Amino acid sequence: MKWLDQIWVQNLCLLAGYGLLARLVVWGLRSERWQTAWKHLRRDKLGLVSLCVIGLYLVVGTLESIVLPSASGSVTLLQRLTAGIPQEKSYSAPLATTALSVADPKPLLGRHVLGTDALGRDTLVQTLRATRSALWIGGLTSLIYIPLGVLLGLMAGYYRRWVDDAVQYVYSTVAAVPEILMLVAILMVLGKGLGSMAIALGITGWVGMARLIRGETLRQVERPYIAAAKALGQSDWRILTRHLLPNVMHLVLIKFVLGFSGLVLAEAVLSYLGVGAPVGTASWGTMIDASRSELSREPLVWWNLTASSCALFLMVLALNLFGDSLQRAFDPKRGA
Repeated sequence: MKWLDQIWVQNLCLLAGYGLLARLVVWGLRSERWQTAWKHLRRDKLGLVSLCVIGLYLVVGTLESIVLPSASGSVTLLQRLTAGIPQEKSYSAPLATTALSVADPKPLLGRHVLGTDALGRDTLVQTLRATRSALWIGGLTSLIYIPLGVLLGLMAGYYRRWVDDAVQYVYSTVAAVPEILMLVAILMVLGKGLGSMAIALGITGWVGMARLIRGETLRQVERPYIAAAKALGQSDWRILTRHLLPNVMHLVLIKFVLGFSGLVLAEAVLSYLGVGAPVGTASWGTMIDASRSELSREPLVWWNLTASSCALFLMVLALNLFGDSLQRAFDPKRGA
């Protein structure tokens, strides 16, 4: 799966994810239910603030994904924008003037808002660059597990009988295995890398989506419009795609937003365990992992752990708050 770790492949997948998300929103806004939900969402100040925070992360991740040619090979647009920030020789505390060295402190080349790491790299820049890994994992994994979960959930709820039994057997078997053990086992087979991590999370992440869509489909097939479609002689595929799918897409959107935060956390945990992002890849998990030894040195280096943890916490919090806002918007009675 090394080809998935190529920059151009990851950028292509990222653009595909943006395109599908934009297509979903544009398509959904034609629905009266989505228009009503948007009216409720516009009155939810906390939801709008969370959306703005998510949008800021998307902008930063996109800047890190755009690759530009340079004399030394290639750099990202974010690296080009932060090229004026000098690299020091070792640690420096936030806004310090000298390197953090007891034996021989040396003056810094510049002021660093969040300090620098062991290699003298600016902590703020590394934290911003790690946003791309989180977006890549969440985006590619969603492209894997959402179509799989939606398709199997629709088929199980619509056809029932042996199809439903087969789908339930498969996802019950997958859910019976501890997720972290399955993830580590798959990564040991596929090898380390962001692409391998996305495939592993996609293989284990479709179960919740399939269960959700199956339950909603079982409720929708009892509605009169499905009986009318069958009476008119419409094919099963047309009923699934033109009638059932539009009526479950709001659940897909909510599950996508809420599930994205779980994927970001999973990427951080796997990178912390050493089976996630490869060496040299900016990731919040690898930053947290590298901070373990820094907490035991003298003087204490706390800013690398704080910066990566706060960035991870803020993104997960914004995603969860926005997901809750979407639930209230599509079902105003829930928030009443």
